[in-house]
Parts: sequence; structure tokens; C-alpha cells
Amino acid sequence: MSVVYGDQVSDETETQAQRRVVVVGAGMAGVQTAVALREQGFTGTVTLIGAEPHQPYDRPPLSKAVLLGKAEGSAFDVDFEALGIELRLGVEVLGVRPADHELDAVGGPVPYDVLVLATGAEPIRLPGAEGVPGVHLLRTLDDAERLRPVLARQHDIVVVGAGWIGAEFATAARDAGCAVTVVEAADRPLAGALPAEVAAPMAAWYADAGAALRTHARVAHVEPGEVVLDDGSRLPADAVVVGIGARPATSWLSGSGIGLGAHGEVLADAGLHTSVPDVYAVGDCASFPSGRYGERLLVHHWDNALQGPRTVAANIIGETPSVYDPVPYFWSEQFGRFVQYAGHHTSADTVLWRGDPSGPAWTVCWLRENRLVALLAVGRPRDLAQGRRLIEAGTELDPALLPDPGRPLKAAVV
Repeated sequence: MSVVYGDQVSDETETQAQRRVVVVGAGMAGVQTAVALREQGFTGTVTLIGAEPHQPYDRPPLSKAVLLGKAEGSAFDVDFEALGIELRLGVEVLGVRPADHELDAVGGPVPYDVLVLATGAEPIRLPGAEGVPGVHLLRTLDDAERLRPVLARQHDIVVVGAGWIGAEFATAARDAGCAVTVVEAADRPLAGALPAEVAAPMAAWYADAGAALRTHARVAHVEPGEVVLDDGSRLPADAVVVGIGARPATSWLSGSGIGLGAHGEVLADAGLHTSVPDVYAVGDCASFPSGRYGERLLVHHWDNALQGPRTVAANIIGETPSVYDPVPYFWSEQFGRFVQYAGHHTSADTVLWRGDPSGPAWTVCWLRENRLVALLAVGRPRDLAQGRRLIEAGTELDPALLPDPGRPLKAAVV
């Protein structure tokens, strides 16, 4: 770096001002990357490309306030013009040529010096249901707006999938007065997310809310007005909402040379760099190696899309290399309960319960070698807040003190 005086600028500052960062994806991860670059002092050009024509918006309200007509939208409260962030909305990106430092997009190529992939995830579609009237997904603002009048008319609704999004939609549909049946191929709700003994108490929540839950139920096909299960039974369905999971939205990267994992996710390193120079990946479309948990994590949750961009911005600017190794966190509001999860439980050797899982408030703690690695808190936000800090610190705990729900988690510190 050269030191200069007067009206001159340093070579380093001039170089940064000439750099072009292009972010593909205008969801939480993309918006926060663009904002973090400005907050951390980046002076080059920042372009944010979104496939949807809408102003960038937050997704969690789609299954709640927007769906129920309590809010018209959920646009981010960001003044992009004041931050010097160029928005290109309604632009589909078709591919990337890293050797040329160019994106191929509808409307022409887009050059970049640094590229950030933040395209998120796309919902898995129900085989055989394409084009059938009344079949819906819930991922975008347009999806929520199409579903809003369905709820308002209090239709019979079948929800396919008892995961997080299925439960949240079923909650909203019951709040709107709809008759709701949830069909799940596994033997319990949240089968892909939680162990059987932890998810089992949640099955009762459906009946308590007046929703029918049918497990071991596979959809054979969908007809107008009906869902036919593989056992031959037919469920009346004025509308069908599919919530059977999501996959990283990365098919457009085919042939780019950017390394992808088994689930189609971009394989990022600890600094969220991809396998090719000058390209980063963040949010739902990317996995990263966790030193904390000793394995690669693919996290499809809002907090990951909020936190990762700070690491990306720091590494683009390059003054202080940054490593991304968070304690994953997410929450869900379903059937009158606030459910929070922090950590990653697969490596645990001990599971402890705080409170009665048939009651309104309880917590599950996962430990490894007497250190908390994950917890699920239902209606116990203080447990979540304290537990998250204990996971981050790797603090040793006394397992004998954890099961008492009247004792703060932090009181179990050795």
C-alpha cells in the first residue's frame, strides 16, 4: 500500500473503489451481504440481482401475517439508493463463466470482480401434481397472495408434509377457519429434523388445534378437489399445499466448475469461498464446514442467511480474514407455541428433558461429554437464550442439575 497526502488516495482505496461486487439472489442472504459490504466500508460498486420483480422482502411473514391478510408485504426496511446498492429486479440469471468473470443473464452478460451466490432454496414439488388446479407451494410473495383468498373462503385444505412449513401453514389455515388435514409419509411430524422421541409430543398439537394429522400416508396422486392416498383413501381438498422440503437453487450453476455437494448445494469453505476464485456462497444455497461440530452443515434457516453475510463481506474487503462457524438457530410458531432450536444434535451422547412434554413449556438438551451441543425450547425463551450462549462457549455442565425446569440453565455450569 502506498501512503499519499493531499487530494490523492492510496492505491488500496482506489483499487477497492474500482471493484464490482455482484450478488445473485435478493432474499435475506443477498440483501444482508450488500448491506454488510457498505457497513464494513466497501466503496466499490454493489449490484443486487433478484429473479422476482418485487422489492426485496423477508420470507417468515409469508406463512403468518401476509398469508392471513394482516400485512400486505414484508419488504426489507433498507434504503438501497442511499447505500449505493444497484437493484436489478425481475432478472433471471442463467449461468456463470468464472474464467471470464461474467454472469449470463436475461438481458445480457453482467461482469463482476467478485460474485456472491445467495440464491437460496426452492421448494420440492409433489410428483404428478404439476398443473393440477388448486395445488400450491408457499415460498414466494406471489405464492402467499394466491393462497390468501383460499384461506379467506375457509376451504377444505390438505397439507402435504408435516415439517416446519407444513405446521406453520396448517396453523394459519386453522386460524382462518379452514378444515385442515395434514398428510405425512413418515411416522411422525418433523421426521427429518428431530429424533422420534422429541417430535412425538408434537403430534398431539395438531388434534388440539382441530387439524387432522395422518402419518404413514403417501400421496398417490392429486385430482381436482381430491387427494388420493396410496391406500386408496380420498381426502376432499379445495386446495392442496405442498411442504415436503426444499433444495438449494443451484441448477443454473451447471457447467460453471463451481463445486456442488450431494444435495446440490454450493460447497463453501470456512470463509464461505467457493471452489473457484472470487466467488462466495452464503445462505440456503451453500454448506460450510463447522469446526464446532466437526462436519459440514447445510442450514436452511433465516438466521444463517442473516449471519453469514457478515463473514462474506469481511472476506471480500480482506482486511481481517473471517471464519464462519455459527451455532445454528431457528424458530417456528405453530399451534399457539413458540418453538426454538439452537445447535446441532447429531453428535450428542446424552439427552435430558426439562419439563413435561405434554405441557405447554419444555426443553430438550443434547450434551456431548457434559457440554451442551443443542437444545429445543418450547415456550421457554430463557432456556434458549442461556443455552445458546453455553453452546457457543463450550462450557462444561453438571447433567444432574439440568432436568429441573425451575433452575436456570446457567446454574448447571460446573
